[in-house]
Amino acid sequence: MKPRPPIVTIMGHVDHGKTSLLDALRSTDVVSGEAGGITQHIGAYQVQLKSGQKITFLDTPGHSAFTAMRARGANATDIAILVVAADDSVMPQTIESINHAKAAGVPIIVAVNKIDLHEAAPDKVLTDLLQHDIQVEAMGGATQAVKVSAKSGIGLDDLTDAITLQAELLELAANPDRVADGVVIESQLDKGRGPVATVLIKRGTLKRGDIVVAGAQWGKVRAITDERGQQLQDAGPSLPVEVLGLDGAPDPGEPLVVVESEARAREITDYRLRTKRQVSGKAGAAARASLDQLLSRLKDGAVETSELPIVVKGDVQGSVEAISMSLDKISTDEVRARVIHGAVGGISESDVLLARSSNAPIFAFNVRANKQARDLAEKEGVEIRYYSVIYDLIDDVKSTLSGMLAPEKRETFLGYADILEVFNITKTGKVAGCRVSEGKVLRGCGVRLLRDDVVIHEGKLKTLKRFKDEVNEVSGGMECGMAFERYEDIRVGDKIECFQVEEIARTLA
Repeated sequence: MKPRPPIVTIMGHVDHGKTSLLDALRSTDVVSGEAGGITQHIGAYQVQLKSGQKITFLDTPGHSAFTAMRARGANATDIAILVVAADDSVMPQTIESINHAKAAGVPIIVAVNKIDLHEAAPDKVLTDLLQHDIQVEAMGGATQAVKVSAKSGIGLDDLTDAITLQAELLELAANPDRVADGVVIESQLDKGRGPVATVLIKRGTLKRGDIVVAGAQWGKVRAITDERGQQLQDAGPSLPVEVLGLDGAPDPGEPLVVVESEARAREITDYRLRTKRQVSGKAGAAARASLDQLLSRLKDGAVETSELPIVVKGDVQGSVEAISMSLDKISTDEVRARVIHGAVGGISESDVLLARSSNAPIFAFNVRANKQARDLAEKEGVEIRYYSVIYDLIDDVKSTLSGMLAPEKRETFLGYADILEVFNITKTGKVAGCRVSEGKVLRGCGVRLLRDDVVIHEGKLKTLKRFKDEVNEVSGGMECGMAFERYEDIRVGDKIECFQVEEIARTLA
């Protein structure tokens, strides 16, 4: 076993300066080009300190939509840096990040960022963190806290010292002289290079020419490159690299292992594909069973769910998964967004045909449709929407789902009338001669007939007359004639309750 560099995940709330902090540590600039200031993909970088020590950083996106990816980031990690802005203090995703780090059993270092701002209150941050069971050293706890400014570079050395100290305590070591295994952090389909997987090596050394299996994909390692685009012959523990040569894009979070032969690799991937099919088959059967139940419940009127089917295409697998999970979260019992197909890459004709057959729109996240797909979409009337910021996509789905919610019916009580006399009129049928005892009666309003305070009929008012004239309204104390739509069983002494129903549009919270 030999010492290995620590793998550090940077977590925290959106816009609290995670990427800026990473940039300051890498002293390069990748921030300005990011859409909406969010790091869209998990990036992994290795930094060499002045002392010669190396640290590997995983940059996880700071939006709650990327919880799935962030959870994976925390699982491949030794230390979590929790970035909290000194002017903003603890926010919802800060708490989420704390929970992820705790669930992964990872030590936390708090980085209080933006301390150079006029409204910065770093001590408030440390006090607020106490509520979430994070006690910093200044308050008698064991968690290290460092005050930094990514912009001006204050406290960066203190932060790297804190990481080094924590890494020493953890005594991180790995055997570089064995076959490699690692974890896939991200994967994508690159037009020129084919499937590209970003892999973090956990143990052993990955060499060019190795036969590897990642999830249900396998291949021979054609090339290994680091984050600067340099070609490497091999990659040791804690090194993040891009690997070329797999036969498809593996899912993020999948383990990557080196196997002895192509035959063994095929055997493993075939087995995994079979089990995957069986699982999805079982899920399909379960869905069918529950669908039958749902249909029977629908017949009974017990449940009614409106579905919005969606086809999602994204630039990387992590984004597609994050979008699918977010859409699941905003769905309710009444309305839900269902991703019928989510995949990596540009929009093709087959995507348009699938969307057409399912009456679904296509949501494209950082990808575009080719000309044939665009023409087909126009011909078939399929809507394609393009997004580069994940919030916009989710907001659009939210507003669509809100429109699908059945409006809320609100009833307003208008008044009561007592039946004093019942007349039989040739063309109209039975008409009740009434006196309005309370409130008022409006023409066309809803009515309930009460006999001994029990509702025996609910319907609509057909006619409302004063003497021989049709009127729109009769106020309390006045007498009038009323006839009901399609109902004749009225008697002297019955009471009529009048009400109005208005429909109010509902929105998703």
